[in-house]
Amino acid sequence: MISSVILDEPELEFGGAARHIDPRFGITNYGPADLGAADAPRAIRVGLVGPADQLDGLRRWLERCREPIAAKDEKYPHLFPEFPGCDTDRGLHTTLVFSDRNTRAISSRDLRAIETAGQPAALTKAVSIYAEEIRTLADENRVDVLLVARPEQLIDTAGRSARGPKEADELPARDALDEPPPAQFANFHDLLKARLLHLRQPIQIIRRSTWDEATRPPEGHSRQDEASRAWNLHVALYYKAGGVPWRLLRSPADLTTCYVGVAFYRSDDGSSLSTSVAQVFNERGDGVIVRGGPARISRTDRQPHLARADAHALLVHALDAYRREHHTAPARIVLHKTSAFTDDEAGGFQDAADERFIDTLEMSWITSSEGAAAFRPGDAPPLRGTLVTLGERELALYATGSIEFYRTYPGMYIPRPIGIRPVTPTRNPRELAAEVLALTKMNWNQTRLDGRLPVTLRTANQVKSVLRFCPPDQAVATRYAHYM
Repeated sequence: MISSVILDEPELEFGGAARHIDPRFGITNYGPADLGAADAPRAIRVGLVGPADQLDGLRRWLERCREPIAAKDEKYPHLFPEFPGCDTDRGLHTTLVFSDRNTRAISSRDLRAIETAGQPAALTKAVSIYAEEIRTLADENRVDVLLVARPEQLIDTAGRSARGPKEADELPARDALDEPPPAQFANFHDLLKARLLHLRQPIQIIRRSTWDEATRPPEGHSRQDEASRAWNLHVALYYKAGGVPWRLLRSPADLTTCYVGVAFYRSDDGSSLSTSVAQVFNERGDGVIVRGGPARISRTDRQPHLARADAHALLVHALDAYRREHHTAPARIVLHKTSAFTDDEAGGFQDAADERFIDTLEMSWITSSEGAAAFRPGDAPPLRGTLVTLGERELALYATGSIEFYRTYPGMYIPRPIGIRPVTPTRNPRELAAEVLALTKMNWNQTRLDGRLPVTLRTANQVKSVLRFCPPDQAVATRYAHYM
């Protein structure tokens, strides 16, 4: 029997164990989750790489962000709040530290070489030039985060948005199968990150239109208000510097949980299909990246799947990485996957859980191709948190939609639910969906409440877009901060 319910907006934890549903209000009122911790970054050493004229302007804008930036619109004060400023006594309670020694300008000659090269040579040349400058700074080990101003005129071969997603955080309906060869979608962000993964140096790439109001965003991109841009950039820098902006709430009665997201990607030449496990992490947001083995396309459903032995090896590898990171084993595993589970996959993952004495394994296929839709009276979209139960193992969850706290619907697209297909659920549908909804808020690239995908799959997609350019035998970074 079909039924529906509205889930409460999950709360997050901030400084002093205080709670709030919105990251921006939580940080403004209480500070980041690790406020007062010995390892919280009180000063973030920022290195700058890019064209000289951009570096001066970017640095001036960041220094201006030490002070509050006004809210955009009084009509929606919760949707567009002010940025409280970034200094040791406000906001994230940290300060960005710059030094001329940690600034490297791309020469005019190199910029001309990039501008005069045709595509895709310009992209390749730009990555090589930037990578050399970044290596120099990284070798000296003087910065916590590198802020990279990309060439203003550089055009990506194609962006991820060129695939035509209708919503932010779109999840491919058929993971990897419908993806074109990677070379057709090379972009500066993914190529540069892939080239430098071995350095273990967090990098934040920024466009001029982010800080310069006189520069129009590239075609197909819109510009947020200034306070929102400051929020998103500073939270990302804080996370990449090792800080913890916010955490999921965890009841003392809850089992210690390890979350695992599994996604698939093609190799650089498009000839083979590999596996990516994105951020094996706990409910505090601490985690690692693990790369898996090969996958195969099923003749039955045309989706990528793992053999039983490969599924077993993948989860064993993930659990070993979790133990190395946290010095303990989880009591419960939540595994989200972007394709349906075959019997062999489910059996392989269960074998691994049994081998490591894990009592509870929750496996769910998360899909964006949900056919069901919910409607409210009038023209208003469904509320975020609307859960429609279609069957015992068929759930449709709206992670985007109207948000009562904002008193509006923040999207420019028609919200669509994601599908949740639990394999062997040990919790009731409402608890499973509430956990997925909470995981949509673990996104340190975005501070608003309209994340569509749980972090398990969103990070998997981010990681695979970088890993596809890395040779199988190349050592890669384990922190998600190196991929975002």
